[in-house]
Amino acid sequence: MARSNAGESVLSRAMRILRLFTSSSPALTVSEIARRADLPVATAHRIVNELVGLGALDRAEGKRVRMGYQLWELASRSSRVLDLREVAMPFMEDLQAVVRQHTQIGVLQGTDVLYLERLSARGAVRNITKIAGRLPIHATSAGLVLLAHSPLELQEEVLSWRLRRYTARTVTDPAHLRSLLAQVRHEGFVVAAQMISQSGTGVAAPVRGGDGEVVAALSIVIPAADPNPRALVPALLAASRGISRAMGAPTADEDVLRSHGPRLPGDGRQRLSP
Repeated sequence: MARSNAGESVLSRAMRILRLFTSSSPALTVSEIARRADLPVATAHRIVNELVGLGALDRAEGKRVRMGYQLWELASRSSRVLDLREVAMPFMEDLQAVVRQHTQIGVLQGTDVLYLERLSARGAVRNITKIAGRLPIHATSAGLVLLAHSPLELQEEVLSWRLRRYTARTVTDPAHLRSLLAQVRHEGFVVAAQMISQSGTGVAAPVRGGDGEVVAALSIVIPAADPNPRALVPALLAASRGISRAMGAPTADEDVLRSHGPRLPGDGRQRLSP
């Protein structure tokens, strides 16, 4: 039964409807929208029609609706997203040339990681990350980095939950997770092997903004069968610190990049070192 909407604005209900559209549910019927948004069908129908008229939603096959180009256009103008993506892209491209799998950057949204950009290679390992998609904060390498550097209140909130286990390697025990977050802060990166997918290992490092606070996480996804994921950490750290400096983050002596670094296994090219 739909809940009472007394005191809730039309804008709030419209946002609730728009949040229903995800990579796994790209198109929905009005009945599905009403049920998932906990709204009367008549109310959902009226709001959907208004959103279609405004270009926020488009008609799809089978009496369904989907996100419209108007929303994509408006979202693409976000200065925070544009700034971070434009600054990060050159470093991500360099890192991708080394990794030859997946390179991505994400930010904290609530208790999820929202991925802003992803670079992939042909034949790369399966990766469930999607641009503008979300993944849980406790089960991904980027999420662990963001959670480790998030306010204490958010950390305690997440640690108090009954966390979902995605694989046998997902960390759900509060004491273990607390220890892992401390390790992330100490080492400056995290290796998350098969935490959300059996096929992949995520490796992530923080990206800092002008005030030195962590604003994003740069991560790579490589095959779980890779015997030495830490071999790619120097290149990852070089890229994350390069993005941070380009974002105006304070520079410490140890963060200055050296022009020569360890060579890639089986490769004649040199890797940047942090």
